Amino acid sequence: MNYTLRQLQIFLAVSQAGSITRAAEALHLTQPAVSIQLRNLSEQFEEPIFEVVGRKVYITDFGRVIVQAAERILDEAYAISAQMHRYKGELTGRLKISVVSTGKYVMPYFLSDFLRAHPNVELQMDVTNKTAVVKSLEKNEVDFALVSLLPDGLRTQSIRLMKNKLCLVAGGAMEFEDKVHDKKIIEQLRLIYREPGSATRFVMERFLAQRQLRISRKLELTSNEAVKQAVIAGLGCSIMPLIGIHNELESGQLQIVPVRGLPLHSQWQLIWLQGKKFSPVAGYYRDYLQREKQAIIDSRFGWYQEL
Repeated sequence: MNYTLRQLQIFLAVSQAGSITRAAEALHLTQPAVSIQLRNLSEQFEEPIFEVVGRKVYITDFGRVIVQAAERILDEAYAISAQMHRYKGELTGRLKISVVSTGKYVMPYFLSDFLRAHPNVELQMDVTNKTAVVKSLEKNEVDFALVSLLPDGLRTQSIRLMKNKLCLVAGGAMEFEDKVHDKKIIEQLRLIYREPGSATRFVMERFLAQRQLRISRKLELTSNEAVKQAVIAGLGCSIMPLIGIHNELESGQLQIVPVRGLPLHSQWQLIWLQGKKFSPVAGYYRDYLQREKQAIIDSRFGWYQEL
């Protein structure tokens, strides 16, 4: 066997991204470079480790065994590198975080200064829906997860960051009376939902059920960005997190419709498994965030706290 750490890293990235294109983007490589390394790795095994159907890459059963081994080998390699840098007084290693989809508007601001101060730290951040985030945390595949609702059945510890505010949002061209509306107005609108497994959908459906609101016209879309664009285009309204629509509110593309009982609130929290043994970089980041979180909120999210 003559496979390299780089080949294992590329194969792992492809398995996570599901495509050569997205893996190349994540690794800042060209697609041909990724394809060549992937082919060179696969040729060293008698069994196929992946299949390509259309533009999507599917990992075979044997390939999943290689994925698990690659994760262990790369973790050990990073640990060796971290030891070397610690001798030099430098912080290094991999920080692995899974983030619910609307958390992509939050988490980067709690990372930017830390990563700028420690350029040898490598970030691996996966943005997906709540179900997938909880699964990765449960399997101990990540150091931390950013959620707005704590998962059931998992013993976790957390750092509370800031409130997640959700309001009824409409396109800027829609006309509403200048008043606070009764909740029944929601029944008159076409409501746009996130997909099952989304924390935003869970909070919205709980609100509708508690107030016995019946929605007869609805759409379902699979990302917060898709919902936002659909609302801007006038396809309907949605109960959305305000954190992701600042620019659209400022430009008038979107508007908040005042409704009794809204906004809804949940809590952004960075969580980890209780009793988790942190790597040096993960432990250092946890301590950094506990010290600096309020200063980050005040400097980066002043506009949000005023809404």
